[in-house]
Amino acid sequence: MTVKSLMLGAAAALALAPAAFAERGADGEVKIIYWQAPSILNPFLSGGTKDVESASMIIEPLARFDQDGNLVPWLVTEIPTVENGGVTEDLMQITWKITPGLKWSDGTDFTSEDVAFTYEYCTHPEGGCAQLTKFEPVASVETPDELTVVVKFKEATPYPYTAFVGGESPILQKAQFANCLGAAASTCTEQNFNPIGTGPFVVDEFKPNDTISMSANPNYRDPAKPAFAKVTFKGGGDAAAAGTAVMETGEYDYAWNLQLAPDVIAKMEAGGKGVTVAGFGPLMERIELNHTNPSPDLGPDERSVIRPHPFLQDPAVYKAMSMAIDRPLLVEVGYGKAGKPTCSYVPAPEAYANDPEDCAVQDIEGAKKLLDDAGIVDTDGDGIREKDGVPLSILYQTSTNAVRQDFQALIKDWWEQIGMSVELRNIDGSVFFGGDAGSPDTFQKFYADVEMYANTFNGTDPQAYLANNLCDKAPTPATQWQGENITRFCDEEYDALWLELSKTSDIAKREEIGKQMVGIIYEKGMQIPIVHRGRLSAHSNTLGGVVLNVWDSELWNVADWYRVK
Repeated sequence: MTVKSLMLGAAAALALAPAAFAERGADGEVKIIYWQAPSILNPFLSGGTKDVESASMIIEPLARFDQDGNLVPWLVTEIPTVENGGVTEDLMQITWKITPGLKWSDGTDFTSEDVAFTYEYCTHPEGGCAQLTKFEPVASVETPDELTVVVKFKEATPYPYTAFVGGESPILQKAQFANCLGAAASTCTEQNFNPIGTGPFVVDEFKPNDTISMSANPNYRDPAKPAFAKVTFKGGGDAAAAGTAVMETGEYDYAWNLQLAPDVIAKMEAGGKGVTVAGFGPLMERIELNHTNPSPDLGPDERSVIRPHPFLQDPAVYKAMSMAIDRPLLVEVGYGKAGKPTCSYVPAPEAYANDPEDCAVQDIEGAKKLLDDAGIVDTDGDGIREKDGVPLSILYQTSTNAVRQDFQALIKDWWEQIGMSVELRNIDGSVFFGGDAGSPDTFQKFYADVEMYANTFNGTDPQAYLANNLCDKAPTPATQWQGENITRFCDEEYDALWLELSKTSDIAKREEIGKQMVGIIYEKGMQIPIVHRGRLSAHSNTLGGVVLNVWDSELWNVADWYRVK
Protein backbone atom coordinates (compact mmCIF):
# COMPACT_ATOMS: atom_id res chain seq x y z
CA MET A 1 0.00 0.00 0.00
CA THR A 2 1.41 3.40 -0.99
CA VAL A 3 1.28 6.67 0.87
CA LYS A 4 -0.61 8.10 -2.09
CA SER A 5 -3.37 5.49 -1.83
CA LEU A 6 -3.59 6.05 1.91
CA MET A 7 -3.99 9.78 1.45
CA LEU A 8 -6.59 9.30 -1.26
CA GLY A 9 -8.46 6.96 1.06
CA ALA A 10 -8.39 9.54 3.83
CA ALA A 11 -9.70 12.21 1.46
CA ALA A 12 -12.51 9.92 0.34
CA ALA A 13 -13.50 9.27 3.94
CA LEU A 14 -13.70 12.98 4.67
CA ALA A 15 -15.90 13.46 1.62
CA LEU A 16 -18.53 11.06 2.94
CA ALA A 17 -20.15 13.50 5.33
CA PRO A 18 -22.82 15.99 4.26
CA ALA A 19 -21.59 19.51 3.60
CA ALA A 20 -22.71 20.76 7.00
CA PHE A 21 -24.46 19.58 10.13
CA ALA A 22 -26.60 22.17 11.85
CA GLU A 23 -25.55 20.93 15.29
CA ARG A 24 -24.97 17.73 17.20
CA GLY A 25 -28.21 15.84 17.84
CA ALA A 26 -30.35 18.10 15.63
CA ASP A 27 -31.88 15.20 13.69
CA GLY A 28 -33.51 13.45 16.63
CA GLU A 29 -33.54 9.64 16.67
CA VAL A 30 -32.21 7.00 14.30
CA LYS A 31 -33.53 3.43 14.54
CA ILE A 32 -31.35 0.48 13.57
CA ILE A 33 -32.44 -3.15 13.46
CA TYR A 34 -30.12 -6.19 13.52
CA TRP A 35 -32.16 -9.36 13.47
CA GLN A 36 -29.29 -11.10 15.26
CA ALA A 37 -29.37 -9.25 18.56
CA PRO A 38 -26.11 -8.15 20.22
CA SER A 39 -25.32 -10.07 23.39
CA ILE A 40 -22.25 -8.07 24.51
CA LEU A 41 -20.54 -4.79 23.58
CA ASN A 42 -16.98 -6.02 23.93
CA PRO A 43 -15.73 -7.54 20.66
CA PHE A 44 -12.75 -9.09 22.44
CA LEU A 45 -15.20 -11.48 24.09
CA SER A 46 -17.26 -12.34 21.02
CA GLY A 47 -16.59 -13.38 17.45
CA GLY A 48 -20.12 -12.44 16.40
CA THR A 49 -20.48 -9.75 13.73
CA LYS A 50 -23.57 -8.40 15.50
CA ASP A 51 -21.49 -7.71 18.62
CA VAL A 52 -18.49 -6.26 16.76
CA GLU A 53 -20.64 -3.89 14.71
CA SER A 54 -22.89 -2.63 17.50
CA ALA A 55 -19.81 -2.00 19.65
CA SER A 56 -18.19 -0.07 16.77
CA MET A 57 -20.60 2.80 17.39
CA ILE A 58 -19.07 3.21 20.85
CA ILE A 59 -15.45 2.01 20.91
CA GLU A 60 -13.04 2.62 18.04
CA PRO A 61 -9.67 1.48 16.64
CA LEU A 62 -6.69 3.67 15.80
CA ALA A 63 -7.32 3.14 12.07
CA ARG A 64 -10.06 1.73 9.87
CA PHE A 65 -10.62 0.47 6.36
CA ASP A 66 -12.82 2.63 4.16
CA GLN A 67 -15.42 1.47 1.65
CA ASP A 68 -12.70 0.71 -0.91
CA GLY A 69 -10.50 -1.22 1.52
CA ASN A 70 -8.01 1.64 2.00
CA LEU A 71 -6.50 2.20 5.44
CA VAL A 72 -7.57 5.55 6.89
CA PRO A 73 -6.51 7.20 10.17
CA TRP A 74 -9.25 7.29 12.79
CA LEU A 75 -7.80 8.20 16.20
CA VAL A 76 -4.33 8.95 14.83
CA THR A 77 -2.80 11.68 12.70
CA GLU A 78 -1.68 9.43 9.83
CA ILE A 79 -1.15 5.83 8.79
CA PRO A 80 2.45 4.87 9.61
CA THR A 81 4.48 3.60 6.66
CA VAL A 82 8.13 2.97 5.87
CA GLU A 83 8.01 6.01 3.56
CA ASN A 84 6.87 8.43 6.28
CA GLY A 85 9.07 6.91 8.98
CA GLY A 86 6.24 5.39 10.99
CA VAL A 87 7.40 1.85 10.21
CA THR A 88 11.08 1.02 10.64
CA GLU A 89 13.10 -0.14 7.65
CA ASP A 90 13.65 -3.54 9.29
CA LEU A 91 9.84 -3.93 9.71
CA MET A 92 10.28 -4.62 13.42
CA GLN A 93 8.34 -1.63 14.73
CA ILE A 94 5.39 0.64 13.97
CA THR A 95 4.74 3.97 15.69
CA TRP A 96 1.26 5.43 15.92
CA LYS A 97 0.74 9.13 16.72
CA ILE A 98 -2.55 9.75 18.51
CA THR A 99 -4.55 12.80 17.45
CA PRO A 100 -4.14 15.47 20.16
CA GLY A 101 -7.18 16.42 22.24
CA LEU A 102 -9.16 13.18 21.98
CA LYS A 103 -11.50 12.48 24.90
CA TRP A 104 -13.26 9.42 26.17
CA SER A 105 -17.01 9.84 26.49
CA ASP A 106 -16.58 10.41 30.25
CA GLY A 107 -14.44 13.48 29.50
CA THR A 108 -11.05 12.00 30.40
CA ASP A 109 -8.08 12.04 28.03
CA PHE A 110 -7.56 9.24 25.51
CA THR A 111 -3.88 8.31 25.77
CA SER A 112 -1.31 5.77 24.68
CA GLU A 113 -1.77 4.01 28.03
CA ASP A 114 -5.24 2.92 26.89
CA VAL A 115 -3.80 1.41 23.73
CA ALA A 116 -1.08 -0.47 25.60
CA PHE A 117 -3.66 -1.72 28.10
CA THR A 118 -5.83 -3.10 25.28
CA TYR A 119 -2.88 -5.21 24.16
CA GLU A 120 -2.37 -6.45 27.72
CA TYR A 121 -6.08 -7.21 28.02
CA CYS A 122 -6.34 -9.34 24.88
CA THR A 123 -3.05 -11.20 25.33
CA HIS A 124 -3.39 -11.99 29.03
CA PRO A 125 -2.45 -15.67 29.46
CA GLU A 126 -5.40 -16.43 31.74
CA GLY A 127 -7.99 -14.83 29.49
CA GLY A 128 -9.82 -15.85 26.35
CA CYS A 129 -9.70 -13.18 23.64
CA ALA A 130 -11.75 -13.66 20.49
CA GLN A 131 -9.42 -11.35 18.55
CA LEU A 132 -6.09 -12.78 19.69
CA THR A 133 -4.82 -13.34 16.14
CA LYS A 134 -4.72 -9.57 15.61
CA PHE A 135 -1.91 -9.44 18.18
CA GLU A 136 -0.08 -12.59 17.03
CA PRO A 137 2.98 -10.75 15.63
CA VAL A 138 3.32 -8.30 18.56
CA ALA A 139 6.15 -8.60 21.12
CA SER A 140 5.37 -5.46 23.15
CA VAL A 141 3.55 -2.14 23.14
CA GLU A 142 5.43 0.86 24.55
CA THR A 143 4.25 4.36 25.42
CA PRO A 144 7.09 6.92 25.31
CA ASP A 145 4.56 9.72 25.83
CA GLU A 146 0.78 10.17 26.07
CA LEU A 147 0.31 10.53 22.31
CA THR A 148 2.79 7.94 21.04
CA VAL A 149 2.29 4.18 20.74
CA VAL A 150 5.25 2.04 19.70
CA VAL A 151 4.36 -1.52 18.70
CA LYS A 152 7.36 -3.83 18.56
CA PHE A 153 7.12 -7.12 16.68
CA LYS A 154 8.60 -10.53 17.42
CA GLU A 155 10.22 -10.51 13.99
CA ALA A 156 10.10 -8.52 10.75
CA THR A 157 6.41 -7.91 10.04
CA PRO A 158 5.66 -6.79 6.47
CA TYR A 159 1.97 -6.23 7.26
CA PRO A 160 1.83 -4.36 10.58
CA TYR A 161 -1.81 -3.28 10.42
CA THR A 162 -3.63 -5.92 12.48
CA ALA A 163 -3.44 -4.79 16.12
CA PHE A 164 -5.65 -1.75 16.86
CA VAL A 165 -6.95 -1.62 13.28
CA GLY A 166 -10.53 -2.25 12.12
CA GLY A 167 -13.75 -2.83 14.03
CA GLU A 168 -12.52 -6.11 15.49
CA SER A 169 -9.60 -4.48 17.32
CA PRO A 170 -10.84 -1.32 19.09
CA ILE A 171 -9.30 0.43 22.11
CA LEU A 172 -10.63 -0.17 25.62
CA GLN A 173 -10.38 2.45 28.35
CA LYS A 174 -7.75 1.36 30.87
CA ALA A 175 -9.48 3.04 33.80
CA GLN A 176 -12.73 1.18 33.14
CA PHE A 177 -11.31 -2.29 32.38
CA ALA A 178 -8.30 -2.32 34.76
CA ASN A 179 -9.86 -4.98 36.99
CA CYS A 180 -11.04 -7.12 34.08
CA LEU A 181 -7.83 -8.83 33.04
CA GLY A 182 -7.47 -12.55 32.42
CA ALA A 183 -10.10 -14.85 33.91
CA ALA A 184 -11.97 -11.82 35.28
CA ALA A 185 -12.76 -10.51 31.77
CA SER A 186 -16.05 -12.35 31.32
CA THR A 187 -17.25 -11.43 34.84
CA CYS A 188 -17.11 -7.66 34.20
CA THR A 189 -20.74 -7.28 33.18
CA GLU A 190 -20.95 -3.51 33.66
CA GLN A 191 -17.86 -2.88 31.55
CA ASN A 192 -18.80 -5.38 28.82
CA PHE A 193 -22.34 -4.03 28.52
CA ASN A 194 -21.55 -0.32 28.92
CA PRO A 195 -18.06 0.41 27.56
CA ILE A 196 -16.77 3.96 27.70
CA GLY A 197 -15.65 4.90 24.21
CA THR A 198 -14.47 7.55 21.79
CA GLY A 199 -17.17 6.80 19.22
CA PRO A 200 -20.12 9.01 18.28
CA PHE A 201 -22.52 7.36 20.74
CA VAL A 202 -22.65 6.28 24.37
CA VAL A 203 -24.73 3.52 25.93
CA ASP A 204 -27.78 4.59 27.95
CA GLU A 205 -29.14 1.09 28.46
CA PHE A 206 -28.18 -2.33 27.14
CA LYS A 207 -30.61 -5.23 27.23
CA PRO A 208 -28.66 -8.27 26.00
CA ASN A 209 -30.25 -10.06 23.05
CA ASP A 210 -32.84 -7.29 22.81
CA THR A 211 -32.25 -3.51 22.62
CA ILE A 212 -29.49 -0.95 23.01
CA SER A 213 -30.43 2.65 23.76
CA MET A 214 -27.73 5.21 22.98
CA SER A 215 -27.20 8.96 23.04
CA ALA A 216 -24.81 11.24 21.20
CA ASN A 217 -21.37 11.30 22.83
CA PRO A 218 -21.06 14.80 24.38
CA ASN A 219 -17.27 14.60 24.05
CA TYR A 220 -17.10 13.36 20.47
CA ARG A 221 -14.18 14.89 18.56
CA ASP A 222 -16.34 16.63 15.94
CA PRO A 223 -18.60 19.15 17.71
CA ALA A 224 -21.18 19.03 14.91
CA LYS A 225 -21.56 15.23 14.95
CA PRO A 226 -23.35 12.95 15.25
CA ALA A 227 -26.48 14.44 13.74
CA PHE A 228 -28.68 12.08 15.74
CA ALA A 229 -29.27 12.69 19.44
CA LYS A 230 -30.56 9.17 20.11
CA VAL A 231 -30.20 5.66 18.74
CA THR A 232 -32.54 2.75 19.21
CA PHE A 233 -30.66 -0.40 18.23
CA LYS A 234 -33.20 -3.20 18.11
CA GLY A 235 -32.08 -6.82 17.99
CA GLY A 236 -33.91 -10.05 17.33
CA GLY A 237 -36.71 -11.21 15.08
CA ASP A 238 -35.74 -12.33 11.61
CA ALA A 239 -34.37 -10.92 8.38
CA ALA A 240 -37.83 -10.66 6.80
CA ALA A 241 -39.21 -8.58 9.66
CA ALA A 242 -36.12 -6.34 9.57
CA GLY A 243 -36.41 -5.72 5.84
CA THR A 244 -40.12 -5.04 6.14
CA ALA A 245 -39.57 -2.55 8.97
CA VAL A 246 -37.30 -0.43 6.76
CA MET A 247 -38.57 -0.82 3.21
CA GLU A 248 -42.31 -1.43 3.64
CA THR A 249 -43.52 0.13 6.91
CA GLY A 250 -40.76 2.67 7.47
CA GLU A 251 -40.59 1.95 11.21
CA TYR A 252 -36.80 1.67 11.15
CA ASP A 253 -34.02 3.47 9.35
CA TYR A 254 -31.41 0.75 8.80
CA ALA A 255 -31.66 -3.04 8.53
CA TRP A 256 -28.54 -5.20 8.51
CA ASN A 257 -27.77 -8.43 6.65
CA LEU A 258 -30.98 -9.09 4.76
CA GLN A 259 -30.34 -12.76 4.16
CA LEU A 260 -33.48 -13.28 2.11
CA ALA A 261 -34.45 -14.77 -1.23
CA PRO A 262 -34.20 -12.32 -4.19
CA ASP A 263 -37.97 -12.28 -4.83
CA VAL A 264 -38.62 -11.37 -1.19
CA ILE A 265 -36.17 -8.46 -1.39
CA ALA A 266 -37.78 -7.20 -4.61
CA LYS A 267 -41.22 -7.22 -3.00
CA MET A 268 -39.93 -5.26 -0.03
CA GLU A 269 -38.26 -2.64 -2.20
CA ALA A 270 -41.56 -2.18 -4.00
CA GLY A 271 -42.92 -0.88 -0.69
CA GLY A 272 -41.19 2.40 -1.50
CA LYS A 273 -39.96 3.30 1.98
CA GLY A 274 -36.32 2.32 1.56
CA VAL A 275 -33.58 0.93 -0.66
CA THR A 276 -31.03 -1.85 -0.46
CA VAL A 277 -27.26 -1.35 -0.47
CA ALA A 278 -24.96 -4.19 -1.49
CA GLY A 279 -21.34 -5.04 -2.14
CA PHE A 280 -18.99 -8.01 -2.36
CA GLY A 281 -16.14 -8.36 0.12
CA PRO A 282 -14.68 -11.48 1.77
CA LEU A 283 -17.99 -12.68 3.29
CA MET A 284 -18.42 -16.41 2.69
CA GLU A 285 -21.09 -18.91 3.76
CA ARG A 286 -19.47 -22.18 4.80
CA ILE A 287 -20.11 -25.51 6.43
CA GLU A 288 -17.59 -26.07 9.20
CA LEU A 289 -16.48 -29.66 9.81
CA ASN A 290 -15.75 -30.54 13.43
CA HIS A 291 -12.24 -31.94 13.82
CA THR A 292 -12.97 -33.09 17.36
CA ASN A 293 -15.49 -35.47 18.87
CA PRO A 294 -18.76 -33.68 19.77
CA SER A 295 -20.39 -36.74 21.38
CA PRO A 296 -22.67 -35.81 24.30
CA ASP A 297 -21.33 -38.91 26.05
CA LEU A 298 -18.09 -37.03 26.70
CA GLY A 299 -17.56 -34.77 29.69
CA PRO A 300 -17.55 -30.94 29.48
CA ASP A 301 -13.74 -30.78 29.26
CA GLU A 302 -13.60 -33.38 26.49
CA ARG A 303 -16.61 -32.74 24.25
CA SER A 304 -15.51 -30.92 21.08
CA VAL A 305 -11.97 -30.90 22.50
CA ILE A 306 -10.70 -34.47 22.02
CA ARG A 307 -9.42 -35.30 18.53
CA PRO A 308 -10.26 -36.72 16.04
CA HIS A 309 -13.84 -36.77 14.80
CA PRO A 310 -14.95 -40.38 14.18
CA PHE A 311 -15.14 -39.94 10.38
CA LEU A 312 -15.18 -36.34 9.12
CA GLN A 313 -11.40 -36.16 8.59
CA ASP A 314 -11.48 -39.01 6.06
CA PRO A 315 -10.83 -37.35 2.66
CA ALA A 316 -13.39 -39.58 0.97
CA VAL A 317 -16.07 -38.38 3.40
CA TYR A 318 -15.49 -34.64 3.28
CA LYS A 319 -14.82 -34.59 -0.46
CA ALA A 320 -18.00 -36.59 -1.13
CA MET A 321 -19.99 -34.20 1.05
CA SER A 322 -18.68 -31.26 -0.97
CA MET A 323 -19.26 -32.97 -4.34
CA ALA A 324 -22.90 -33.66 -3.41
CA ILE A 325 -23.72 -29.95 -3.05
CA ASP A 326 -25.28 -27.97 -5.89
CA ARG A 327 -23.80 -24.55 -5.16
CA PRO A 328 -25.37 -22.73 -8.15
CA LEU A 329 -28.81 -23.88 -6.97
CA LEU A 330 -28.09 -22.64 -3.45
CA VAL A 331 -27.13 -19.24 -4.88
CA GLU A 332 -30.30 -19.14 -6.98
CA VAL A 333 -32.52 -20.11 -4.04
CA GLY A 334 -30.87 -17.96 -1.40
CA TYR A 335 -29.11 -14.94 -2.86
CA GLY A 336 -29.57 -14.39 -6.59
CA LYS A 337 -27.18 -11.69 -7.78
CA ALA A 338 -25.97 -11.23 -4.19
CA GLY A 339 -24.23 -14.62 -4.22
CA LYS A 340 -21.64 -16.60 -6.19
CA PRO A 341 -20.65 -20.28 -5.87
CA THR A 342 -17.27 -20.70 -4.21
CA CYS A 343 -14.90 -23.22 -2.66
CA SER A 344 -12.42 -20.58 -1.52
CA TYR A 345 -11.99 -19.70 2.15
CA VAL A 346 -10.88 -16.23 1.02
CA PRO A 347 -13.14 -15.34 -1.93
CA ALA A 348 -11.91 -11.73 -2.02
CA PRO A 349 -9.65 -9.97 -2.70
CA GLU A 350 -9.37 -11.99 -5.90
CA ALA A 351 -5.57 -12.20 -5.62
CA TYR A 352 -5.97 -14.56 -2.64
CA ALA A 353 -8.93 -16.59 -3.95
CA ASN A 354 -8.28 -20.23 -4.81
CA ASP A 355 -11.32 -21.87 -6.39
CA PRO A 356 -11.04 -25.35 -7.96
CA GLU A 357 -12.46 -25.49 -11.48
CA ASP A 358 -15.05 -28.13 -10.60
CA CYS A 359 -16.32 -26.33 -7.49
CA ALA A 360 -19.70 -25.39 -8.95
CA VAL A 361 -20.42 -28.86 -10.38
CA GLN A 362 -22.63 -31.18 -8.36
CA ASP A 363 -21.71 -34.87 -8.75
CA ILE A 364 -23.87 -37.18 -6.64
CA GLU A 365 -22.78 -40.33 -8.46
CA GLY A 366 -19.12 -39.34 -8.24
CA ALA A 367 -19.54 -38.79 -4.49
CA LYS A 368 -21.05 -42.26 -4.08
CA LYS A 369 -18.20 -43.85 -6.02
CA LEU A 370 -15.62 -42.02 -3.94
CA LEU A 371 -17.11 -43.47 -0.78
CA ASP A 372 -17.47 -46.93 -2.31
CA ASP A 373 -13.83 -46.95 -3.40
CA ALA A 374 -12.78 -46.00 0.14
CA GLY A 375 -14.73 -48.95 1.57
CA ILE A 376 -17.21 -46.67 3.33
CA VAL A 377 -20.37 -48.61 2.55
CA ASP A 378 -23.70 -49.63 4.05
CA THR A 379 -23.03 -52.98 5.71
CA ASP A 380 -26.36 -53.58 7.44
CA GLY A 381 -28.88 -52.46 4.83
CA ASP A 382 -30.25 -49.46 6.74
CA GLY A 383 -29.20 -47.03 3.98
CA ILE A 384 -26.46 -45.39 6.08
CA ARG A 385 -22.82 -45.92 5.23
CA GLU A 386 -20.30 -46.78 7.92
CA LYS A 387 -16.63 -46.05 8.47
CA ASP A 388 -14.85 -48.50 10.76
CA GLY A 389 -18.23 -49.52 12.12
CA VAL A 390 -19.36 -45.94 12.82
CA PRO A 391 -22.47 -44.81 10.86
CA LEU A 392 -22.13 -41.57 8.88
CA SER A 393 -24.77 -39.91 11.06
CA ILE A 394 -24.36 -36.20 11.67
CA LEU A 395 -25.96 -33.32 13.53
CA TYR A 396 -26.03 -30.27 11.24
CA GLN A 397 -26.66 -26.96 13.04
CA THR A 398 -26.93 -23.31 12.07
CA SER A 399 -28.67 -20.12 13.11
CA THR A 400 -32.41 -19.61 12.67
CA ASN A 401 -32.94 -17.94 9.31
CA ALA A 402 -35.22 -18.76 6.36
CA VAL A 403 -32.40 -18.98 3.79
CA ARG A 404 -30.26 -21.15 6.07
CA GLN A 405 -33.15 -23.49 6.77
CA ASP A 406 -33.74 -23.80 3.00
CA PHE A 407 -30.05 -24.61 2.58
CA GLN A 408 -30.21 -27.18 5.38
CA ALA A 409 -33.17 -28.94 3.77
CA LEU A 410 -31.49 -29.14 0.36
CA ILE A 411 -28.11 -30.23 1.69
CA LYS A 412 -29.68 -32.82 4.00
CA ASP A 413 -31.37 -34.37 0.96
CA TRP A 414 -28.15 -34.42 -1.07
CA TRP A 415 -26.13 -35.92 1.75
CA GLU A 416 -28.77 -38.56 2.40
CA GLN A 417 -28.67 -39.46 -1.31
CA ILE A 418 -25.01 -40.43 -0.87
CA GLY A 419 -25.71 -42.58 2.20
CA MET A 420 -25.55 -40.30 5.24
CA SER A 421 -28.02 -39.71 8.03
CA VAL A 422 -28.59 -36.03 8.81
CA GLU A 423 -30.33 -34.42 11.77
CA LEU A 424 -31.04 -30.69 11.48
CA ARG A 425 -30.95 -28.12 14.24
CA ASN A 426 -31.29 -24.35 14.20
CA ILE A 427 -30.52 -21.94 17.03
CA ASP A 428 -31.51 -18.32 17.55
CA GLY A 429 -28.75 -16.18 16.03
CA SER A 430 -28.39 -14.04 19.15
CA VAL A 431 -27.45 -17.16 21.11
CA PHE A 432 -25.57 -19.03 18.36
CA PHE A 433 -23.28 -16.07 17.65
CA GLY A 434 -23.06 -14.96 21.29
CA GLY A 435 -19.98 -15.38 23.43
CA ASP A 436 -21.59 -16.91 26.53
CA ALA A 437 -19.12 -19.53 27.78
CA GLY A 438 -21.91 -21.14 29.78
CA SER A 439 -24.19 -21.77 26.80
CA PRO A 440 -24.05 -25.14 24.99
CA ASP A 441 -25.47 -23.54 21.84
CA THR A 442 -22.73 -21.18 20.62
CA PHE A 443 -20.94 -21.71 17.34
CA GLN A 444 -17.63 -21.54 19.22
CA LYS A 445 -18.55 -24.47 21.46
CA PHE A 446 -19.57 -26.45 18.35
CA TYR A 447 -21.55 -29.25 19.98
CA ALA A 448 -22.43 -30.70 16.56
CA ASP A 449 -20.72 -32.50 13.68
CA VAL A 450 -21.12 -29.70 11.17
CA GLU A 451 -22.36 -26.14 11.41
CA MET A 452 -23.12 -23.46 8.85
CA TYR A 453 -22.64 -19.71 9.01
CA ALA A 454 -20.80 -16.89 7.23
CA ASN A 455 -17.63 -15.10 8.25
CA THR A 456 -15.51 -12.27 6.91
CA PHE A 457 -12.53 -10.14 7.91
CA ASN A 458 -11.56 -6.48 8.09
CA GLY A 459 -9.37 -5.01 5.37
CA THR A 460 -7.89 -6.49 2.22
CA ASP A 461 -4.98 -8.47 3.67
CA PRO A 462 -6.04 -11.89 5.05
CA GLN A 463 -2.98 -12.60 7.23
CA ALA A 464 -4.81 -12.30 10.57
CA TYR A 465 -7.87 -14.12 9.16
CA LEU A 466 -5.70 -17.01 7.99
CA ALA A 467 -4.15 -17.09 11.47
CA ASN A 468 -7.58 -18.00 12.84
CA ASN A 469 -6.95 -21.60 11.73
CA LEU A 470 -3.63 -22.13 13.49
CA CYS A 471 -3.49 -25.16 15.77
CA ASP A 472 -3.31 -23.12 18.96
CA LYS A 473 -6.33 -20.93 18.20
CA ALA A 474 -9.05 -23.51 18.93
CA PRO A 475 -11.70 -22.63 21.53
CA THR A 476 -11.40 -24.74 24.69
CA PRO A 477 -12.62 -24.56 28.29
CA ALA A 478 -9.20 -23.06 29.15
CA THR A 479 -9.89 -20.08 26.83
CA GLN A 480 -13.47 -19.67 28.06
CA TRP A 481 -14.44 -21.08 24.65
CA GLN A 482 -12.97 -18.07 22.85
CA GLY A 483 -10.82 -18.58 19.76
CA GLU A 484 -11.37 -18.30 16.03
CA ASN A 485 -10.30 -21.82 15.00
CA ILE A 486 -13.88 -23.01 15.22
CA THR A 487 -13.30 -26.33 13.43
CA ARG A 488 -10.28 -27.20 15.63
CA PHE A 489 -8.35 -27.81 12.37
CA CYS A 490 -4.65 -28.51 12.96
CA ASP A 491 -2.14 -28.92 10.14
CA GLU A 492 1.65 -28.50 10.41
CA GLU A 493 2.04 -27.48 6.76
CA TYR A 494 -0.61 -24.79 7.15
CA ASP A 495 0.98 -23.40 10.33
CA ALA A 496 4.40 -23.32 8.67
CA LEU A 497 3.03 -21.44 5.65
CA TRP A 498 1.38 -18.87 7.90
CA LEU A 499 4.69 -18.24 9.62
CA GLU A 500 6.28 -17.77 6.20
CA LEU A 501 3.49 -15.39 5.17
CA SER A 502 3.99 -13.30 8.31
CA LYS A 503 7.64 -12.76 7.33
CA THR A 504 7.11 -12.10 3.62
CA SER A 505 6.99 -8.55 2.27
CA ASP A 506 6.81 -9.14 -1.49
CA ILE A 507 3.16 -8.73 -2.49
CA ALA A 508 3.21 -11.39 -5.23
CA LYS A 509 4.83 -13.89 -2.87
CA ARG A 510 2.30 -13.09 -0.13
CA GLU A 511 -0.52 -13.76 -2.57
CA GLU A 512 1.09 -17.05 -3.62
CA ILE A 513 1.47 -18.23 -0.01
CA GLY A 514 -2.05 -17.08 0.83
CA LYS A 515 -3.47 -19.06 -2.09
CA GLN A 516 -1.58 -22.16 -0.93
CA MET A 517 -3.12 -21.83 2.52
CA VAL A 518 -6.60 -21.37 1.08
CA GLY A 519 -6.05 -24.48 -1.04
CA ILE A 520 -5.06 -26.51 2.03
CA ILE A 521 -8.26 -25.49 3.82
CA TYR A 522 -10.34 -26.95 1.00
CA GLU A 523 -8.18 -29.96 0.10
CA LYS A 524 -7.66 -31.08 3.72
CA GLY A 525 -11.27 -30.66 4.73
CA MET A 526 -11.23 -27.90 7.30
CA GLN A 527 -14.57 -26.77 5.95
CA ILE A 528 -16.86 -26.88 2.93
CA PRO A 529 -17.16 -23.37 1.41
CA ILE A 530 -20.45 -22.89 -0.44
CA VAL A 531 -21.39 -19.27 -1.29
CA HIS A 532 -19.44 -16.05 -1.71
CA ARG A 533 -22.02 -13.65 -0.32
CA GLY A 534 -22.50 -10.01 -1.01
CA ARG A 535 -23.45 -7.92 1.99
CA LEU A 536 -27.03 -6.76 1.55
CA SER A 537 -28.60 -4.26 3.91
CA ALA A 538 -31.25 -1.56 3.57
CA HIS A 539 -31.82 2.01 4.68
CA SER A 540 -34.83 4.28 4.64
CA ASN A 541 -35.25 6.95 2.01
CA THR A 542 -34.93 9.56 4.75
CA LEU A 543 -31.54 8.37 6.03
CA GLY A 544 -28.55 10.05 4.43
CA GLY A 545 -24.81 9.48 4.65
CA VAL A 546 -24.92 5.68 4.52
CA VAL A 547 -21.87 4.19 2.77
CA LEU A 548 -21.81 0.40 2.79
CA ASN A 549 -18.43 -0.95 3.82
CA VAL A 550 -17.61 -4.62 3.16
CA TRP A 551 -14.06 -4.27 4.56
CA ASP A 552 -14.88 -3.07 8.09
CA SER A 553 -17.93 -2.55 10.31
CA GLU A 554 -21.04 -1.66 8.32
CA LEU A 555 -21.61 1.08 10.88
CA TRP A 556 -18.14 2.52 10.36
CA ASN A 557 -19.36 6.00 9.39
CA VAL A 558 -22.49 6.22 11.54
CA ALA A 559 -21.25 9.60 12.80
CA ASP A 560 -21.89 10.91 9.26
CA TRP A 561 -25.49 9.70 9.04
CA TYR A 562 -28.18 12.36 8.95
CA ARG A 563 -31.87 12.83 8.30
CA VAL A 564 -32.85 13.73 4.76
CA LYS A 565 -35.41 16.49 5.07
